Amino acid sequence: MFKTFLSLFSITQARQLLAAGVLSLLAVAAPTLSQASSIDPKGQPNDFVLAVGTETLNAIKAEHGVKSGDMAKINQIVNDHVLPYTNLEKTTRLAAGRYWRQATPEQQQRLVKAFTGTLIRTYSGAFTKVDPQSTLSMQPFRGETNVQDAVVRSTLTQHNSPSINIDYRLEQTPDGWKIYDLNVEGIWLIQNYRNQFAQQISQTGIDGLINALNQRNQ
Repeated sequence: MFKTFLSLFSITQARQLLAAGVLSLLAVAAPTLSQASSIDPKGQPNDFVLAVGTETLNAIKAEHGVKSGDMAKINQIVNDHVLPYTNLEKTTRLAAGRYWRQATPEQQQRLVKAFTGTLIRTYSGAFTKVDPQSTLSMQPFRGETNVQDAVVRSTLTQHNSPSINIDYRLEQTPDGWKIYDLNVEGIWLIQNYRNQFAQQISQTGIDGLINALNQRNQ
């Protein structure tokens, strides 16, 4: 059952998650100076997502170890180019639903960490699929400029592969925009995992879910 849970997304969907640079979201960290010069978290949401996605793609293309599936290199790119602009704690909280409130602070912390590891392990193969022609383009943002929550739409294009539509949901924070959910060809990440989390927790509890995630991450 849990193996089925972890394989819900197709390889094509995994490639989209990868290209967007939102595969792992843990605690929000401060960007480096080089990142800050090219990415403006307080700018327009579509410009922000485009900058994060493009910088991540460029980092993947430049790192030859990623092509061979080097997890150390993949984790480094995630930490440097993805994690600062996402909020996996919110992603995990929404995926856990009502069970999040039943968990202790210590369990919540462990669940976020375990879920992050699951996302990286599940989608790490997608990093090897990025090619020199991979690009991310954005549709015009049609929402209000002062909203606290926004959805932006993009298209991932790769050589010899169909274009893929990806929507990103962002929240406005004091530090700027943070990505916390995405829709890959009609499948929202949080909604997909919420059903699987609930089923696992109802059988084995919060600790059972954490243990199952950690076991898969080994």
